[in-house]
Amino acid sequence: MTRVLLVEDDRDIAAGIVYSLEVEGYTVDHSENCARAYEALAAQRFDLLLIDLGLPDGSGHDVMRFARKDSAVPVIFLTARDDEANIVMGLDMGADDYITKPFRVRELMSRIASVLRRSGQAAVEELAFGPLVIRPGRAQVLIHGEEVLLTAMEYRLLLNFAARPGQLFSRSQLLETLWDVDEAYVNDNTLSVYIKRLREKLAPAAPAVEVVTVRGLGYRLNTDGDKNN
Repeated sequence: MTRVLLVEDDRDIAAGIVYSLEVEGYTVDHSENCARAYEALAAQRFDLLLIDLGLPDGSGHDVMRFARKDSAVPVIFLTARDDEANIVMGLDMGADDYITKPFRVRELMSRIASVLRRSGQAAVEELAFGPLVIRPGRAQVLIHGEEVLLTAMEYRLLLNFAARPGQLFSRSQLLETLWDVDEAYVNDNTLSVYIKRLREKLAPAAPAVEVVTVRGLGYRLNTDGDKNN
């Protein structure tokens, strides 16, 4: 899987970015400052760095210098500073791209995909859960080797569950996921329909993979066939 290091001190912004990336199948590590970023970079190889320029104990430029001492890892700067000097400095240092806050999730995902393509890094190739295989790069879902056709909403729901198997998602969290995709209103009843249809299409993978209802709380993807845990 493609591993991303996010260096961002604003916890609310970071939580949104981490969630969105994990839904798309990326593995994400988050550091809140330069010191934590240095520790992460020393301990782990990353395929992409997303770095905020304004950090409490230094600059995003410092993190990039540290990372680039022995690596050509792609870098995208996240910045609330839209002044030309900071942007040019980052690009002159070798940054692959920058994006100015506030930004839309779709725009960030597009920039990430573009940078990874240019750098020769592959995006997430495959998520596998027993007989269920998801290939995000192709928007393809297979069960026992046979392709399963999903609507855009069903596919988005499946990616959301597959990014965090076993995690409980409330109905409101899932509704927010669907809203972000099509910018269209999705109500509670419509969500129930999507869940029902997704279950029907995943039925050939049961009991190894199932969307389970946790009464009064929400849903989760079980990948071990156990509906009681």
